[in-house]
Amino acid sequence: MVYNDLSAEEIFALRREYLMPNHLLYYKKPIAIVEGRMQFVYDSTGKQYLDAIGGIVTVSVGHCHPYVTQKTKEQIDKIQHTTCLYLHPNIVKFARLLASKMPAPELKQSFFTNSGSEANDLAILMARLYTGMQDILALRNAYHGDTLATMSLCGHSTWRYNVSGLSNVHHILPGYCYRCPLNLTYPSCKVQCARDAQSVIDHCTTGRIAALIVEPIQGVGGAVVPPGEYFSILYDIVKKAKGLFISDEVQTGFGRTGEHYWGIQNWGVIPDAITMAKGIGNGIPLGVVTSRAEIAAPLKDKTYFNTFGGNPVSMAQGMATIEVIDRENLQENCRIVGTHLLEGLKRLEKKHTPIGEVRGMGLMIGVEIVKSRESREPAPAATAEIMELAKERGLLIGKGGLSGNVLRIKPPMCFTRDNADFLINVLDECFTHLKNEPV
Repeated sequence: MVYNDLSAEEIFALRREYLMPNHLLYYKKPIAIVEGRMQFVYDSTGKQYLDAIGGIVTVSVGHCHPYVTQKTKEQIDKIQHTTCLYLHPNIVKFARLLASKMPAPELKQSFFTNSGSEANDLAILMARLYTGMQDILALRNAYHGDTLATMSLCGHSTWRYNVSGLSNVHHILPGYCYRCPLNLTYPSCKVQCARDAQSVIDHCTTGRIAALIVEPIQGVGGAVVPPGEYFSILYDIVKKAKGLFISDEVQTGFGRTGEHYWGIQNWGVIPDAITMAKGIGNGIPLGVVTSRAEIAAPLKDKTYFNTFGGNPVSMAQGMATIEVIDRENLQENCRIVGTHLLEGLKRLEKKHTPIGEVRGMGLMIGVEIVKSRESREPAPAATAEIMELAKERGLLIGKGGLSGNVLRIKPPMCFTRDNADFLINVLDECFTHLKNEPV
């Protein structure tokens, strides 16, 4: 690799001067990532890193996957932008392809956006229009975006400014067994966290709601996997209240959890609408809501428009990404490699006491770091140090959780067993170093 542009230090200086101050950075000494090939990225000095966070769960089939880039370049050479006010084959071909992947045939009509935040915003609008109700349920510890409306859905103070956002949003208890909000133990708890939603509806709404929006596995919240019955209990409660069930598959969709194409299928629930982004386009700005025709119908009463939604280039890259997931059997790869990786990380859990819990499905995994297993007090400083040590050893991972104490491992879905072994060995070294030189 030959790189002849700005150094990391020069980029950092210009960033501080010309970008707004809410642009976050990983690492004490930030790195400039300037090239990528499949599950590997390279910084401005030419150093190679195994990417185990995939641009925050966005690079699904691999950086610069040759088939995806080929199809994108072919479309760029024809036309880069029209508008959905004209006809173009790509948008309808992609919508038809997505419909073929849905967990129920009734989920077939799509609207394309540029991000998951926009998709979730639209899904809430649709739910309110269709039901005629205003109240929305969301989960504590959830993340659904950073627009003024979607930050109101987030169950994290980290992602919310002190401004008025979406009204009539009620946050219910998450299925976070490691940090049970009711201080109960599964399964003797009888999943009271889910059943409490009925009390919220009874006491905080008219008794009817517009929708519940959920992540099948909470991503930013720290790869939180709920009890098996959790979502089916919530589904029954929501349907009793005449609401819609919206599954935010921005991070869990397209086979990442291994056993199923959609994360919500792991819990035996068929949603009324699915929102998607991130991995749907392998890095291109692309989001979508797919729902039943009758739920989408009220949108026709006004003009709802997205300038770049359905852009021919983003549609081409999205279609190519889905084709690669199928052709290269990446869902099955997530299941096999993810199982291998989870087993290795659980061995580390037994060996290293700062690891409070390892959890996840497929290639969507979290490692919760604590000060002690008895207190379960979050250890964000140790988590940050593990990330620094891993970076030095050529491994990039993310972090999440309300306290920033969960290592997020969500690599491109082309990740191999050898990659998983490298990751396990690196983290083993990092935790051993942390023990010898505590933060």
